[in-house]
Amino acid sequence: MGEVPAHVAESAGWIRGVVGQLHRRLRQVDNAGILTPSQSAVLNRLHREGPATQGELAAAEHVRQQSMAATLGVLDELGYLARTPDPADRRRVVISLSEAGMSTVSGVFQHRDEWLAQALADELTPAELEAVTRALPLLQRVAQH
Repeated sequence: MGEVPAHVAESAGWIRGVVGQLHRRLRQVDNAGILTPSQSAVLNRLHREGPATQGELAAAEHVRQQSMAATLGVLDELGYLARTPDPADRRRVVISLSEAGMSTVSGVFQHRDEWLAQALADELTPAELEAVTRALPLLQRVAQH
């Protein structure tokens, strides 16, 4: 790997910090305090990646099985999960989102999008918004590196 110019390294640090700050801010507005970050992460993972076992979810979220069991218990009580026997191994249970879980995730995404759209409209001039919009494909390309 070649030498990175100082101004590029500085930009990289700034981008990382801003993306992290935006990510944290979006998590704050996503569910009006109903769900914990761990519960939101599990719902989002099931939405993105599809059904999984408790063990698979625990491994993916880097938590103990007991911690995942507690998280899943709350989400189950809220009616956000569906559990079905694993067709490959009837002793295991596959966890997926219920209709209520899908609706909740969709609502969270919509709420985040609405907040972000309002923040863009409130904070940026039309020219600034255009500049951000033009930069998005570039940032996406970097993210896919």
